[in-house]
Amino acid sequence: MIKKDKKKLKLALGVFVPVVIVAGVVAVQFSGGGELAENVPTFEVKQGPLTISIDASGTIKALDQVVITCKVKGEGGVTILSVVEEGTHVKEGDLLMTLDSSHFEDKLVAEEITLQNAETTLISAQESLAVGKNQAESDLEKAGLTLKFAQEDLVKYEEGDYLNEVTDANAQIVVKVEAVQQAKKKYEGSQRLFEDKYISETELKADELALSRAQLEEMLAKNKLQLLQDFTYGRTIAQLTSDVWQAKMAEERGKRKAKADVVLLEAALLEAKGTLERQKDIVKKLETNIANTKIIAPAGGMVVYATSQRMRWGSSNEPLDIGQQVRERQELIHLPTSDKVKAEIKIHESSMQKVKVGLLVVVTVDAISEKTFTGQVAKIAMLPDAQMAWLNPDLKVYATEIHLDGEGNGLRTGMSCRASIVVEEYEDVVYVPVQAVVRIGNQPTVYVVKDGKSEPRKVEIGLDNNRMVHVVSGLEVGEKVMLAPPLAPAEAQDVKARNALRERGEGEPGGARQDGAEGRGGGMPGAGDPQGPGGGGASRGQGGQGGGSREGGAGQGGGGRRGGARPGGGGENR
Repeated sequence: MIKKDKKKLKLALGVFVPVVIVAGVVAVQFSGGGELAENVPTFEVKQGPLTISIDASGTIKALDQVVITCKVKGEGGVTILSVVEEGTHVKEGDLLMTLDSSHFEDKLVAEEITLQNAETTLISAQESLAVGKNQAESDLEKAGLTLKFAQEDLVKYEEGDYLNEVTDANAQIVVKVEAVQQAKKKYEGSQRLFEDKYISETELKADELALSRAQLEEMLAKNKLQLLQDFTYGRTIAQLTSDVWQAKMAEERGKRKAKADVVLLEAALLEAKGTLERQKDIVKKLETNIANTKIIAPAGGMVVYATSQRMRWGSSNEPLDIGQQVRERQELIHLPTSDKVKAEIKIHESSMQKVKVGLLVVVTVDAISEKTFTGQVAKIAMLPDAQMAWLNPDLKVYATEIHLDGEGNGLRTGMSCRASIVVEEYEDVVYVPVQAVVRIGNQPTVYVVKDGKSEPRKVEIGLDNNRMVHVVSGLEVGEKVMLAPPLAPAEAQDVKARNALRERGEGEPGGARQDGAEGRGGGMPGAGDPQGPGGGGASRGQGGQGGGSREGGAGQGGGGRRGGARPGGGGENR
């Protein structure tokens, strides 16, 4: 426990002592009376040519190229079996890469069998539909005939059979009545003959019996007619009418059943067709995948692995090689199709207002240091670079394309380069180092040194190139300004402004950011070179005497990417 306390004490002393020393140096350089120490760095205001440019590093790439991607579809990756060596010059039609197709070939065999079964099922469904339609037509025709016959039987009975039966019954009655009359006459004659003793009693009884039989037959004939009219007719009509209705219902059922059967058979046929088409698509995709495992050059050019162009710090892409897994739509190879090249650079968000399409750019390549190239800004991304933002959420840079003039002889894809975008060129202007300018009350201010004392002076500034800033008015050539102006007045103004805005509820004012303390630039500008290396803001807003971080930018006393007021421009992330 005591050892931990000792370590904390040492750490606190290590932080506190440098702060006290820096505060002492600042107090010595600038006292409340404005007198300066003898070693305070100054800069003599100069006038001459000044170039406002933005420098950024990047990579050389082919301007026109064919991007070859993996077209093998599937959830998992596919293994590389062979690949042409990077840098090889190939012709159109040459084999560039072979991917493992064994999995797709094995699956294709099984799917082709399933395809044959689907074709058989389709043929069976087609024949079943034809048979079903034929059977439906036959059943409907039979039901129609049954209904027709039932209707005809009803009409036939009403208009034919019944009338015939009535007529026959009436005829039978007439015959029976005549027979009764004849039998009665004969019996009466027999009675007279019996009385006269011409015939026997037996013959008389026979004639009497014949009369009785004739009377009974007459009664039966009349009863039969009455039965026909009162009972048989109604029952037969009801039966025949019911037969007609039943035939109609049977016909309706037949129609519905035939329609349902046909619909089911048609649905089965559609399902068989759909299954066949899906199976054909599966087989076609497998065949396409197998064909896509052979990657052929669509045009001539030099082979450049896509992973070589994407490899950077923090990238998880492995170099393209045999045995590596690649996925669908992954970029594999770039084939430049012309000798024209471009440079891809990243522009920090603070410089976006200065850069526009069409600006002149001077490009130097590390591998060809003795030669410079010219070009123009051709394209600026609308959104920040996503990968850089993922690596550092506080860093916002925009991908910018520069098209180089000429054929780019000697340049190769992947070479590192440095681009200087010429924003403005002045032939004769007044300028001072950017770290000599601070903002007090949001007004650019310099500290002019005169007779051993310093005094603040408000100036109007223009553009800067992260080293020198154009002074539009407020300074004369030959005057001296402090390279390390005091920050206390500027900080006091910033605190006052922030407090005022907080009271109004408007948030933080523009200028120095709260997430980084202002740094104080230091070093003298390069002698004799108006654009030589002056002091720069220390990295991440930490103040220091001189030096300048690559992350630092133009600002009061440097103030890097995470802090510091920035007069007339912005630091460039390098």
